[in-house]
Amino acid sequence: MTAMPIREPAQLAELTAPQLRMHLDEALQIYVTAMHYPPGTARHRSPMWLEHMLRDGWLCMAAFDADALVGIGYGYRGAPGQWWHDEVQRGLMLIDHRRAQRELADYFELTELHVRPDAQGRGIGKALLTELLARVDAPRALLSTPEGPTRAWRLYRRLGFTDLLRHYHFTGDSRDFAVLACTLPL
Repeated sequence: MTAMPIREPAQLAELTAPQLRMHLDEALQIYVTAMHYPPGTARHRSPMWLEHMLRDGWLCMAAFDADALVGIGYGYRGAPGQWWHDEVQRGLMLIDHRRAQRELADYFELTELHVRPDAQGRGIGKALLTELLARVDAPRALLSTPEGPTRAWRLYRRLGFTDLLRHYHFTGDSRDFAVLACTLPL
């Protein structure tokens, strides 16, 4: 009988904006790999991530394994005028104007949550998500995720996220997305 190697769990850390900037290239590489985006995507997303760090209520959690970044999650308070907020509002308005106002009144937008593919399946995503949302000062969290039976999809469902929009198309992206919400605390 062969013994399985025991892996130490990843270490979580809350990152400040300057700390994330120090790890930005690594974090963007995890994002590009986990989302199956073309390699040049990181270069285009970097300014956006830097701008997100300036938003109200921005919080970031990272997972490290032997000093290597293996997971990243961040978000901030959603507000009118932000691209994601306005896109989700557009979709919700097609269903029910009052619901759109209610759902988008006061929430934390989970903007990014990604785990390096070779580190997935170890509970890192769940740990990042629960630690990040435990620090949030908002009554609800909203996120979008590609449709499909993925690990992320199953995680969000297990933690109580429910549907706001299904098979939604964000401007400039042909893929189907789900917009999900949960009440905080988890």
